[in-house]
Amino acid sequence: MKGSDANELTDEQIAVEMNDAREALFNLRFQNAQGALERTAEIRTRKRDIARLLTVARAREIAREQEAAGA
Repeated sequence: MKGSDANELTDEQIAVEMNDAREALFNLRFQNAQGALERTAEIRTRKRDIARLLTVARAREIAREQEAAGA
């Protein structure tokens, strides 16, 4: 997922994507611990996806707080 893709999502979609990414990361870590994971770079990719989603969610939260304080 690219940053521009995350910006286009609604808050509800971000929450769903974040849950999916965290579940996928958990499964990848589990597979890695068992030695069954072949593409270990996928762990790093999922971590970055989660970080992107968290960044977009936090930026929106800050914007809402500033809007409420200014209004």
